[in-house]
Amino acid sequence: MGEGFWFEAGALVPSIGVGLLFWFVMRSILRADRSEREADKQAEKEYLAQRRAREKGDDDPTITSTD
Repeated sequence: MGEGFWFEAGALVPSIGVGLLFWFVMRSILRADRSEREADKQAEKEYLAQRRAREKGDDDPTITSTD
């Protein structure tokens, strides 16, 4: 394990750094996508609840209709 080992190990540092950077970027993209899907699902639930309330005639005065 002379100087050759550390030189060769040091050559791997940029590859490891790029790999970690890629992993962090992909993780943040996937987390953002998951959060976006959850927000979309919640917004759709709220929209359907308002639509059902309107169809029943239980208009909520706090909800304004743009129809």
